Amino acid sequence: MKRIMSSLLIAMALVGSAIQPAAARDRHHHDDTGRIIAGGVAAGVVGGLIGGAIANGGPRYVDGPRYVEPAPRCWYEDRDVRNRYDGGYHTETVRVCE
Repeated sequence: MKRIMSSLLIAMALVGSAIQPAAARDRHHHDDTGRIIAGGVAAGVVGGLIGGAIANGGPRYVDGPRYVEPAPRCWYEDRDVRNRYDGGYHTETVRVCE
């Protein structure tokens, strides 16, 4: 809220400084083109500030980058495996991963 109020105060100061020279210049002429342009610019600035404050919606907490372990490298190998029944060996294809 403090940020919005300070933004509005700054915007009003800028609008006041933009309108003042136009009003002084148009004192002898009754053409209000400068005032209309300054009013349009002021409305755009104030509308942008208010819209930005509404769209911001407050603080956001974003998780930082995390370490991701690479997937293990796997392959298949033929290995000799001891047979349970007769004590001999036979060959089996086994998946091996690092």
